[in-house]
Amino acid sequence: MAPLGGHSPVPRAGRPTIRQKCLGWCVHFYTALGLVAAATITVLLVQNGADAYRQTFLLMVLAVLIDATDGTFARRVRIKEVVPNFDGRRLDDLVDFLTYTCLPLLLIWRARLLPESCEACLLFPLMASAYGFCQVSAKTDDGYFLGFPSYWNLVAFYLYALQPLPGWFSLGVIVVLALLTFVPSRYLYPTQRGRLNQVTFLLGLAWTILLVWIFWNMPAQPFSPASPDDNLTRRLTLLSLFFPAWYMGASWIISVRFWRKKRRRKRDPMPAVLS
Repeated sequence: MAPLGGHSPVPRAGRPTIRQKCLGWCVHFYTALGLVAAATITVLLVQNGADAYRQTFLLMVLAVLIDATDGTFARRVRIKEVVPNFDGRRLDDLVDFLTYTCLPLLLIWRARLLPESCEACLLFPLMASAYGFCQVSAKTDDGYFLGFPSYWNLVAFYLYALQPLPGWFSLGVIVVLALLTFVPSRYLYPTQRGRLNQVTFLLGLAWTILLVWIFWNMPAQPFSPASPDDNLTRRLTLLSLFFPAWYMGASWIISVRFWRKKRRRKRDPMPAVLS
């Protein structure tokens, strides 16, 4: 007898085992740990304690590491087959929007990194990021992000760590990057295949280790040029800019080449085959 709804039952041999289901839910739980990090970051920023910003940046690194590895685990356990009724990608997007956009922008506001009269401008990157997350083609078929991929956690860190910066400069960085969300340029996706992505991934590992050291030694208050330790941390922060520079430069070179090829195809279409 067919069950209600007219669907035939799934053959027992094709059903995932209890062990496979447990592994699948463990992967979803691992992704959800990003929400725990997000909640802790929120508490730290609201309490605004002496060590809040250093701990916040360390938790943001933890959230990024979870985001960078949960996809590998999901593919290994064939998550869509063993837990078909739960959308892990939607959970991942929720966590990412909090840890890559909302909380970094909250940190920028809380740390007063923008002029007081311009703090409402933070709504612009918030809305731009929402637009980017909701784009169907946010990730291209050839393995790139399309538009600035909402790395506001990095923007918040560098604006905080390189204080004092002119208010107009910080505001300009935020506005320009928010505008780039709407520009269909390609950005590297380090966990995807490809030689350039592999190089970027290796550089990113070295950069992440350097950032963890910087976060761990970050003073409770903004850097003070009078302190030798703060000077060292500041110099290492400037050195760590090598990776954002590489990432943005390589991504835009790829985008320009793609646009040139596209323009060339439109200008010189394939000749018709002679009959």
